[in-house]
Amino acid sequence: MPHLTIEYSGNLEGRADIGELCDRLHAAILATGLFELGAIRVRALKAEHFAIADRLPENAFVDLNFRIGKGRSADEKRRTGEALFAVAGEVLAPLFETPHFALSLEIREIDSELSWKRNAIHPRLRGQ
Repeated sequence: MPHLTIEYSGNLEGRADIGELCDRLHAAILATGLFELGAIRVRALKAEHFAIADRLPENAFVDLNFRIGKGRSADEKRRTGEALFAVAGEVLAPLFETPHFALSLEIREIDSELSWKRNAIHPRLRGQ
């Protein structure tokens, strides 16, 4: 369970390559060596309606919400967050050339007692 949800303001369509962002963040998650391939999910959700700061129409945001299962050290979580934030910053760098963009990331641990999963992908990737 590492699930990364990218929420972004709809006015980024045509201004940011969200597909590349998904691909690069997926690769960064895998590169940490902390998560099994079959568990990684990266998805992007466009916010059609939003009101940002002083409500200028060019204001935009990308919010990264990374949900993971328990079991990683504070240092592992910090390094993972830094890696993800760096990748997002690289992909979205042109947006920082204006004073109208905000990027955020939060890592949340999931309580395994309150999380249900059924995954048919794991056996295939594990060769079972």
